[in-house]
Amino acid sequence: MIKSIEWRGNFIRILDQVRLPHEERYLDCFTYREVVAAISRMNIRGAPAIGLATALGIALGVQSICCQDQETFYREMDLICDEFSRTRPTAVNLSWAIKQLKEVARGHSSSSVAELKEAIRHKALEMVEADLRTNQEIGRHGEPLIPPGARILTHCNAGALATAGYGTALGVIRAAHEAGKNISVYVDETRPFLQGARLTAWELVKEEIPATLITDNMAGYFMRQGKIDLVIVGADRIAANGDVANKIGTYSLGILAKAHNIPLYVAAPTSTLDLSLPTGEEIPIEERSHEEVTTIFGIRIAPEKIAVANPAFDVTPAGYVSALITEWGIIYPPYSEALRKVAQASQHSAAFISYH
Repeated sequence: MIKSIEWRGNFIRILDQVRLPHEERYLDCFTYREVVAAISRMNIRGAPAIGLATALGIALGVQSICCQDQETFYREMDLICDEFSRTRPTAVNLSWAIKQLKEVARGHSSSSVAELKEAIRHKALEMVEADLRTNQEIGRHGEPLIPPGARILTHCNAGALATAGYGTALGVIRAAHEAGKNISVYVDETRPFLQGARLTAWELVKEEIPATLITDNMAGYFMRQGKIDLVIVGADRIAANGDVANKIGTYSLGILAKAHNIPLYVAAPTSTLDLSLPTGEEIPIEERSHEEVTTIFGIRIAPEKIAVANPAFDVTPAGYVSALITEWGIIYPPYSEALRKVAQASQHSAAFISYH
């Protein structure tokens, strides 16, 4: 199984996704600041994986806090958390991970500092294991939506590399492949960082799932040709009304899919829900380096002095989303009330019933 990140005792090992597909190289992070840098540089990316890297990075960082009293420990931990919070603003899984670990720390008010460190480490490792189970459940719930012989379009990378393993959108695709449904996949290259061409294509080739790489601006052509049956993507944040923030270009696919009467499904864990935001208009959109647009693998492709815009994400309105696939089941529109119930169910580990 592909592992994007793992705890290795006194360091964290990260599969360097910047080097893929040409080289499978690992980064060994011995300090939390190295993990912060890895997230910022996109050595590890994908909303769930960002959350897990944050959790493991905080757990690694607190091991080095030298104090005996809890209040000093909490202050030092808060400073570590603040550094992680500034890395990738759009993926809500990052702030979710910080909140989870802070709750664990504050919940051990009678523990020693050594016990606090161990509780935080244990929780971070538990989150990694839980993410893998979550992805497998997303795949199990989403697989019935995939008809035999389906030709699926996906965007960016929502696979094992973006999670603890198996994947969200690719998890559904994997489940359909494992069920013998004879599917095939169209992979958007996903400019400017090429997560589709470099990462999703790499995963599908390794899994021997039939796949065809296309440029982002070919999607409408293949839909018009009747060669795409459905679109499935991941998410970095989902607002209370079902608006979805995902990799830039997803909104365009939503419009194209709607125009061609093709369903667009979003596969994401409930940790991606942000019910504090009424709509996607409030989701912060990360602006990344201009060099990602003006260069490819260090080679400049645009003239000097050209102005550049590089938003990393866009928001697809809920009206373009046919269904949300979570670890608790499939959610159909209208989304607001169903998302509230799912969020409550996930907090209380209650049984899930598909919401329509």
